[in-house]
Amino acid sequence: MKDSSKILNKLNQYPLVICDTTLRDGEQSAGIVFANLEKLRIAKLLDEIGVQQIEAGIPAMGGDEKKAVKQIVGLGLDASILGWNRANKEDIAHSIDCGVDSVAISMSSSDIHIQHKLMKSREWVLDKITEAVEYAKAHGVYISANAEDASRADPDFLITFAKTAKEAGANRFRYCDTIGMLEPRRSYDDIKRIIEHAKIDVEMHTHNDFGMATANAIAGVQAGAKYVSTTVLGIGERTGNSPLEEIAMTAKHILKMDVHFDTTRFREVSEYVASAASRTIPGWKPIVGENCFAHEAGIHTDGVIKYLSNYEPYTPEEVGLKRKIVIGKHSGRHTVKQMLAKYGYEVDDEAAGIILESVRANSIALKRSLTEKELVYMYLDYKAGLVASTKE
Repeated sequence: MKDSSKILNKLNQYPLVICDTTLRDGEQSAGIVFANLEKLRIAKLLDEIGVQQIEAGIPAMGGDEKKAVKQIVGLGLDASILGWNRANKEDIAHSIDCGVDSVAISMSSSDIHIQHKLMKSREWVLDKITEAVEYAKAHGVYISANAEDASRADPDFLITFAKTAKEAGANRFRYCDTIGMLEPRRSYDDIKRIIEHAKIDVEMHTHNDFGMATANAIAGVQAGAKYVSTTVLGIGERTGNSPLEEIAMTAKHILKMDVHFDTTRFREVSEYVASAASRTIPGWKPIVGENCFAHEAGIHTDGVIKYLSNYEPYTPEEVGLKRKIVIGKHSGRHTVKQMLAKYGYEVDDEAAGIILESVRANSIALKRSLTEKELVYMYLDYKAGLVASTKE
């Protein structure tokens, strides 16, 4: 029989624990299906960058899903491997059969779900979560008791839910903002209250329906939650979950937490997951998007050239990206001079201004930024007398 205390002791050494659910909630995103080979690679990548717990899938689905979870367990990763379950013994038995060291046991907690989804009572919910947690506890696995739709649950019942799960043997309580209805101030208040009254570790599981998944998760961490459920790139049901890369970098740079992730591989991992999910990474995606360190506006470019921290919160190398200075409609003379200097061409302010007029006109006409080579061609045209100022 497994010993949950070993997992608990291991997770307790970290100030922030990521339970990444790319392989479960991430794959539940409409249209995403990971091949088992891809699941194994994703699990390895998550482990290599320091993710402490991987929610590997739903063993009760059987077939390839259960096979993949077993294979992930067999990889011998440093990360804890968790199987997701409904609150019944049959589901949990499938997870235990896979050899996972941890289980998530999910049960509705809001009256909306209890009445209109389960068509049961609050008492029935508490009985089922008790029965399921006790069964898992008897098998020695680490237990996360998940309160589905917690953000719409009665606050007092939520505390009762958490206390009941803890008394039955749960190691932590997962607060699920199932349809993204939280806002940061309430997130903070709810989590603080649960921790104070139920005295149990809390995990944030937030969805992005109103664009606040990361903000709500971080607010929960500020209130005392030690665990955060994430997915790479934030893929997941509907509008997605809190992104792993955003949570890790926010914790590191804004909360000043000593997180233990190899952030230099975030872009690499994101590219693999995006490819496996048949998705592209938007250029403007926080942390890992190509435009995070692309500068075009003259005042910004000038500032970055003078001192990187003027317009960059951290270095691109920290997340596996590279800085790009873009030539286009919003560029300034200093950028033109700097870029031409790279190719050995020195120009004065007057010449740079004339070339900049051509840059802006061409950028507007082409509806895009220009390449460095195109800038060089414009300089050569200027030297040949083919480019002149349009100003009177």
